[in-house]
Amino acid sequence: MDIARTLLTTVAALAVIYVVRWCRALSRSRSLPSDALERVAAPRPIHIAIGFITNFFDTLGIGSFATTTTTYKLLRLVPDERIPGTMLVGHTLPVVAQAFAFISVVSVDRRQLVGLIVAMMIGGWLGAGTVSRLPRRVIQLGMATALLLAGLFMAVGMLHLYPAGGDALSLTPSRFAMAFAANLVMGALATLGIGNYGPSLILFSLLGMDPRAAFPIMMGSGAFMGMTAALRFVSTGRYVAPAALGLTLGGIPGVLIAVWLVKSLPLDAVRWGVIVVVLYTALMLIRSAVEERRLVAATAPGVPAGL
Repeated sequence: MDIARTLLTTVAALAVIYVVRWCRALSRSRSLPSDALERVAAPRPIHIAIGFITNFFDTLGIGSFATTTTTYKLLRLVPDERIPGTMLVGHTLPVVAQAFAFISVVSVDRRQLVGLIVAMMIGGWLGAGTVSRLPRRVIQLGMATALLLAGLFMAVGMLHLYPAGGDALSLTPSRFAMAFAANLVMGALATLGIGNYGPSLILFSLLGMDPRAAFPIMMGSGAFMGMTAALRFVSTGRYVAPAALGLTLGGIPGVLIAVWLVKSLPLDAVRWGVIVVVLYTALMLIRSAVEERRLVAATAPGVPAGL
C-alpha cells in the first residue's frame, strides 16, 4: 500500500473514532436534565447554512475560521469563549472530506506530507489542551489577534506581496525543517481560531514550492490536527453542540459541491469583503474583552460599585 492510500486509510479510521467519540458525548449530553446548559438541541437552519457557506469557500482557499468567527460574533450565536472549540469540533469532518479530495489528486512528496501532518497534530493537541482552560477574556483577545492575522494574510495574498511560488513538489532538508517547525506552531495557533490556509500558502510559496502542492498539505494537516484537537474539546464540553453539528451537516455538502461542481468564481470581491468584516469583528472582540475586564474590576472585592 502506498503512502497516499495509507494516509487516506488512517484519516478514515480516525474519522470513525472521532464520530463515535462525539456521538457518545452527545448521547451523554441528551441524558442531562432539560434545564442543563450542556443539553444538546438540534441545530437550527442558520447553523447548517453557516456550515455550508463557510466550508464551500474554505475549499476554494478563503478559509473557514475567520468567516465562522465573524458570523458567530455578529449574530451572537455562540459565546466568545466557546467559539474555538465549536469551530474545531464542527469543521473537522468537512476538512476530512477536503483532505480526501486533495490528497488523492494533487502531487506532493508523500513522506514530507506525513511529517508536516504529524507536526500540526502535535501542535493542535498541545494547543487544544491550553485553550480549553483559558478564561473568556484571554480567548477574546486571542481570537481578535487571530482575525487580525487572518485579515493580514488575506490582504497580503490579494496584493501579491509574496512570491508566486516555484514548481517544487518537495523541500530540501533545511527547508523541510523550517516547514515542520512552522506547522507545529500553526497547529497550536489553529486552536485559537487562526486558520492555517493563508499562512501555509505564504510559507510554501516563500520556500519555492508549487502553490498547488500546498493544498494537500494544508487540508491533510487540518484534518489530522482537527480530529486530534477536537477530541479534547469534545471531552471537556467547551463548545456549543448545535452550532458544531450545523457546521458539520452543512459543511460536508458545501465541500463536495465546491470540489466537484465549481470550476471558477469571481472570488476577489468576496475576499476583500471578508477582510473588511474580519477586521471589524476583531475590533468588536477587543472591545468585548476590554468591557469584560472593566466588569471584573468593578465587581472585585474592595472596589466600590460604579467605578
